Amino acid sequence: MKKVLSTMMVLAATAGFVGAAQAQDAKAGAGKAAMCIGCHSIPGYQSSFPEVHKVPMIAGQGSKYIVAALNAYKKGERKHPTMRGIAESLSEQDMADLAAYYEALPQDVQPAPEQPARQPSTEVAALLQKGACVSCHGANFSKPIDGTYPKIAGQHSDYLYVALKSYKSDGNPHVGRANAIMAGQVKQFTNAELKAMAQYIGSLPGEMRVVAQDRFR
Repeated sequence: MKKVLSTMMVLAATAGFVGAAQAQDAKAGAGKAAMCIGCHSIPGYQSSFPEVHKVPMIAGQGSKYIVAALNAYKKGERKHPTMRGIAESLSEQDMADLAAYYEALPQDVQPAPEQPARQPSTEVAALLQKGACVSCHGANFSKPIDGTYPKIAGQHSDYLYVALKSYKSDGNPHVGRANAIMAGQVKQFTNAELKAMAQYIGSLPGEMRVVAQDRFR
């Protein structure tokens, strides 16, 4: 476990250094968000790729994580044709500005409680412990140990499930995520076990929201 945590910290430090290179301007990000609004700012909006699921909430997500995710799409480490096309059009400054904008977008959001509002079942608790999920995402799944890791408490459960499964995908040119730590953790579980964890984490109070916006602002 110590070796795993040490490796995660090294990866996080490297990703954090890259993401911190650009000064962030949330106001500038607001003017660059038109391409994001069509999916991430429509309550209940669902994607049909790679299967039907709600698109993730990003308003209130950590800015360093948003930058890290966009860079992963741009480099092809995360395989998603639409997101890669969008990410490839963004400069590092664009990413930094958009990330700052979305991190600060939700208004009057209460911080997630220090501990989950409800405890998981015995079975799910054992799965979460096996996956060492709190080691990266925090005891309340909303306070990651490094900004390049996502908040996941309250995120759409169906999206969490699809995202987790994507780390198990090998050799598919259109679906999958290349992350050695997450792949090693996720491949321990069946899809049914991943779904159970996703449903629990998604049911918790979190700090992310879908903020409806007009793309013709």
